[in-house]
Amino acid sequence: MRIVFMGTPDFASASLEALLENSFDVAAVFTQPDKPRGRGMEVSYCDVKKVALAHGLPVYQPTTLRTEEAVDQIRSLNPDILVVVAYGKLIPDDILAIPQYGAVNVHGSLLPKYRGAAPIQWAVLNGDDITGITTMYLASKMDCGDIIYQAETTIGEYETSGELFDRLKVLGADLLIKTLHDIESGTAPRIPQNDEEASNVHMLDKSICPIDFSATSKQVIKKIYGLQPWPVATASIGGSDLKVFKAVYTHRNYDKVAGTVVAADKNGIEVVCGDGDSILITEVQASGKKRMTASDYLRGHPLEVV
Repeated sequence: MRIVFMGTPDFASASLEALLENSFDVAAVFTQPDKPRGRGMEVSYCDVKKVALAHGLPVYQPTTLRTEEAVDQIRSLNPDILVVVAYGKLIPDDILAIPQYGAVNVHGSLLPKYRGAAPIQWAVLNGDDITGITTMYLASKMDCGDIIYQAETTIGEYETSGELFDRLKVLGADLLIKTLHDIESGTAPRIPQNDEEASNVHMLDKSICPIDFSATSKQVIKKIYGLQPWPVATASIGGSDLKVFKAVYTHRNYDKVAGTVVAADKNGIEVVCGDGDSILITEVQASGKKRMTASDYLRGHPLEVV
């Protein structure tokens, strides 16, 4: 089976590596154009491009696929199938029509739940107990194609989105290999999605970072872990703006206003939430400082406790 692979971030690179390890014929890789990254804004390669170059694969980086040139490039590669994993661009219908087996996608949710961007983060942010991976055939509308296979996994109570990413990219790569083998053998199922059960999610940005302590303790905890590694939850405590990296449930309840600091000691910073339950913040980062335990932060920034 001759494959043209389309993907960009680390989540996608795991699938590309799995294809190569399983001796699939990857004709070429399409990925997003190189962009400035990091504090120095130096141009660097994305994860998929690094893997492709390491294996001597041809790499194409068009700014858009909606050109005759892009269509001709893919047609000239004569793929049997397109594999698309977190590519970051919609694939036009005239490109989807080129391969005999069409195009398959690896998506980080149990579709039709969480169509769209950042499905892994939203599963954590929303406090889901279970999420997973879906392989599906690509269609004109985003994430609406027929489902091939799904694999479930539980989400840890204090698991960050980054940690879940690392698990799901491996699960996705494994499911992709099974999917391609079964498509080639003609045994892969094709299950239409139920649009009535669909939900859509959007990309994250820094506007979502501030913690609203009037939310429940679970909502606050899930925000802290759901927004890692980026853009990271923030809180204004004692007049200082802090990035919040770790917190735990205390299983204590108070008749106090949400946001009240009820303890600040060697254990951390205990804050009351909207349901009366408190959480204990244990790891923070002040502006211009390194990430540290809350107890270390308190040594130089004592807080008034109510």
